[in-house]
Amino acid sequence: MRNIFLMALISVLLASCGVGSYSVVTGKADEACVSFVADKKHQITVAVDNQQYNVETVKLKAYRKDRNIKKTVNNTIVLVPGSHEVKVSHDGNVIYTKKIFVSAGENKVIEL
Repeated sequence: MRNIFLMALISVLLASCGVGSYSVVTGKADEACVSFVADKKHQITVAVDNQQYNVETVKLKAYRKDRNIKKTVNNTIVLVPGSHEVKVSHDGNVIYTKKIFVSAGENKVIEL
């Protein structure tokens, strides 16, 4: 009788040790960022695929290739990954125009 009780107890304990199922999702966000650097801070107008953004440049001295730019609403434009036509104007003059490609999770830095 004791063996039967012990076997029943062991089977109940083993059955209650279920691991469960977990789902882990990783990967890059489905967005890309574009930031602009210049010799000093400037207010610029950026047209991306004919949509206007007013942003400011990040000071070139503060930017180093081994350090990420702090992404803020003032200096970063969030885009969908893919190809985009970018046109930058400062004081009414077009100073940069180029077709760029950005990947998911990328922060592209454009020097002006």
